Amino acid sequence: MAGITGKDLIEAGWFEGPDIGLVLQKAREYEARGVTDVDYLIKLLRRDVPQVKAKIAPREQPVAFSEAIESTCQDDFLNIGNVRRFMRELLHSPVIERGAVMPDACPAGQAKATIPVGGAIAVRNAIVPSAHSADICCSMYATFFTSDKTVTPMLDDLMASTRFGMGGRKEDAWVPHPVLDEEVWDNVFLQGLQRHAAMHMADQGDGNHFAYIGRLTVTDDFLQHLRDAGHTEHADALREKNECFVLVTHHGSRGLGAHVYARGQKAALAHMKRIAEGFPDAAAWLDFNTQEGKEYWDALQYVSRWTLANHQSIHARFVEKSGAQPLTAFGNEHNFVWKRGDLFMHGKGATPAWKDNAGRPLLGLIPLNMAAPILVVLGKDNEEHLSFAPHGAGRNHSRTAITRPFKDDAGEIDAKKLAASMAESTAGLDIRWFYGKADISETPIGYKPAAQVKAQIERFNLAHVVAEIQPLGCIMAGDSGPPPWMRRKLELTPKQLRAIEHRADRRKERTRLKHAGDETADE
Repeated sequence: MAGITGKDLIEAGWFEGPDIGLVLQKAREYEARGVTDVDYLIKLLRRDVPQVKAKIAPREQPVAFSEAIESTCQDDFLNIGNVRRFMRELLHSPVIERGAVMPDACPAGQAKATIPVGGAIAVRNAIVPSAHSADICCSMYATFFTSDKTVTPMLDDLMASTRFGMGGRKEDAWVPHPVLDEEVWDNVFLQGLQRHAAMHMADQGDGNHFAYIGRLTVTDDFLQHLRDAGHTEHADALREKNECFVLVTHHGSRGLGAHVYARGQKAALAHMKRIAEGFPDAAAWLDFNTQEGKEYWDALQYVSRWTLANHQSIHARFVEKSGAQPLTAFGNEHNFVWKRGDLFMHGKGATPAWKDNAGRPLLGLIPLNMAAPILVVLGKDNEEHLSFAPHGAGRNHSRTAITRPFKDDAGEIDAKKLAASMAESTAGLDIRWFYGKADISETPIGYKPAAQVKAQIERFNLAHVVAEIQPLGCIMAGDSGPPPWMRRKLELTPKQLRAIEHRADRRKERTRLKHAGDETADE
């Protein structure tokens, strides 16, 4: 006969939450002694483990978080102050044990308790969807290769191998991959998302996602660091080369991950409504020991596999088109949740820098901006900072604020001044914008100084920089214009716009009358 379940206890009045495990443990003790009648067992449990009447409330004081960041200017000072505020708001959660802030930290939104970029938290037996964000599994991947081509034709081949921008590939351009055929689609968080998984394969999106080609000088020190860390497969693949090219891509899980996140956050909010009160939405969690929690975890693992496949598809298409000779490859995630024991390590723009299951320091890639080297690092497993490193350079200003110095007295962008600044910051590089128009917020102007972030990685002992991939060229989405829904509106004639507004007004009036009880509202 099956034993009593957590669902039975919830129906009997216990709140779903971490403490329900204690009730189940007591129930198993009675069952081992021969008590199998559910009603009698619940009676005994109510005597021994009283039902919790009060819902879970925030801690009075936030738990501690470390800061692997320091201020070098007034902008840093203001930025770090905002980061601290958001971290403290989040760390009132009772499931979070510690936090950490990386050198690239900056606010990721204005909603209360929103984990900042460069933020990391250690959570016991729970997953906080907002702490990995909608861009689940945003990650890096690098292929080291040789080629007889120069950077310009290589960038041409890369432009034809990837895709940027909103939406996804048209059906006749879908890219097949075995990960699309996995039998995962009965998972409640993945149901109905096969089309999103298919249309976004070999698709990078927009924002700060990029495809970058650089050059690596293969030194004896670099190879020795790889060998000493246990990454002999990479050292062996590169040992006969003095230098090589490297393709590095940066993107997340696209529409697939966005839908999984939205479902996970909705489930977390419903869970909180049952068990807790007084928490901001960004702090909502799912208990891992529930069916929903386990299914969400499984969905995250699929998203991780899909995102890796997406990187590899782009790289394989480039290798085939360009005739490049691949040598070795590796990558890392930086927007995700990783399980270490019963702690779930959440990183929002934070690169894992601990040791893998074989005891090897993790290899990581930390980009700084399109005109700066990409750092190849080995994790230092510094527990003081939750064993994370930064994921990039971060920003001190919003995308809007970045453009202010380039506006004239009328508030219009000074195109010449802007072009001169961008040209100076990317001199000597082949910079491509997939949609033809530059996005100033994604040029080096938009980010913290690369040297500052690298220095703080070393200052706080987060990772060991063992090599630098020097930039040759980069592709980003650029400015693709208004989103499709705005574009359609802009294409309408004044007469069509007036007709749409008139119909909207009529709908509002019918709704008002209906709520007022007017019998003519539905005529």
